[in-house]
This record gives sequence, structure tokens and C-alpha cells, in this order.
Amino acid sequence: MPPLICNLRLFGGCLLLTACMLDSAHAALTISSTLIVYDSSQRSASVVVTNPSQRPFAAQAWINTEADDTTTAVPFMTAPALFRLGAGKEQSVQISALPNDLPQDRESLLFFNLQEIPQAIGDQRNALNIALRTRIKLFYRPVQVQGNPVDRLKELRLSRMQCDGRPRLTLENPTPYHYTFSRLDLIEGKRQKALPGSDMLAPLSTLDVALPSGMDGSGLQAVVTVINDYGGTSKPLILPVHDSHCTQR
Repeated sequence: MPPLICNLRLFGGCLLLTACMLDSAHAALTISSTLIVYDSSQRSASVVVTNPSQRPFAAQAWINTEADDTTTAVPFMTAPALFRLGAGKEQSVQISALPNDLPQDRESLLFFNLQEIPQAIGDQRNALNIALRTRIKLFYRPVQVQGNPVDRLKELRLSRMQCDGRPRLTLENPTPYHYTFSRLDLIEGKRQKALPGSDMLAPLSTLDVALPSGMDGSGLQAVVTVINDYGGTSKPLILPVHDSHCTQR
């Protein structure tokens, strides 16, 4: 279900803004999880939406793609999709999968969206009402994909190479899991630098990123931590960085 449309109205020289997403503000409604893992063997998954504020809100929940578009159909539904949440109240939202042709050899990434719609207060003409949207990752995990993703983190392969005079690092993920990095640092001797541009690694994929300045020598290692299924952080794991040859594409 797409988000509600943004309405702009001018009253007494002031702009009234409703049902829009504003990244720099803070949402009033909270979600019980920071991510959702939907095991295909389950009939449904659920999250709890809480309103800790002192005013009521309407809320809209839906699932969509990573691209955040409103045209691609996704095989998931939420219930209720639209509901009212009083001050200090909470609501369980069920997520159900429909028959689908999603890959069965790896996880699929979608997003759970929650949009809050504040209730107008009285006859306030010069008011600014903002409806914020929160998005969290939803990983659809087929029953064929078994085990704990953190246990297979050691299978990631990191390779250093020189392509067109530019040092690069390739991250290869041979597992069926998405890995969201909370930490990915390179170590060379006593120096340590974060590796930019590597927030998440999709299953059965590779990612090429530029090596940080001064970290292009041999003997590199990486310190890796990822977000686990419960929204926590895995223990640091040290992985070697292999030397490799540039492949022409």
C-alpha cells in the first residue's frame, strides 16, 4: 500500500503540511523491532507499534521494495493496514506472505513501512502537522536456507587488487544471507580505518569498493561485525584480506 499523499495548504501566510515524510524529524510512533526476519515456514510475522506520546495518531503500514517504489507488487500484506492508536496504546501488526516466486536459494530483501498521521488539534489554523514514515528491513528467508547467518560470516572473502592504478577491495559473499555491517574496519600494522561504501552485502554477490588512503599495502586484515537476527551486534571477527589480480570486465 503506498503512503498517503502530501497535502500543502496556506492559511494566514503559514504553510500547513500534512502526511509527508521528513527525515530530520523524529517519529512519535515506535516499532518493537529494528528489523524483521520472515521465515517462510511461519504463517505470519508480527511487530508491535507503540504510541508513547500524549496525542492520538492514525497509522498506515505496508511492505514494499528496497527501491521504495509504488508500482512493484510485493507478495506480502499487513493487517491492519490502517489503524488508530491512542496515547500510550500499542497495536500488533501481522505480516503475511502470499504465494510468490521469490528465490528459494537465498534471502530476499523488502521493507516494512510505518507512516504516522497526526490528528488535527481543534481549529488550529497556523499549525504544522507532519506525518513521518519509518522503514525497517524485512528479510524473507526460505525454508531451504537453514542455520545462523552469523555462523557463516567467516565464509566472506575479502580481496585486495590494483585496477587501472587504483587500489580496490572486493567483498565476496558466497552465503544465502544479507549481511548488514555495523563495523567493517581495515587493519594494517597499527593503523585502522573504516571501509566506506560497504553498509550491506547481498547474498551470492560481490561488492567492489575503493581502499582508504594509506591502506593499500599487503598484509591487510578486516574486523567485521554485523547486525544479527535480533537487531543486536555480532562479536568482532577478524578476516584476512587476500591479494588478487584485477579482472578485466
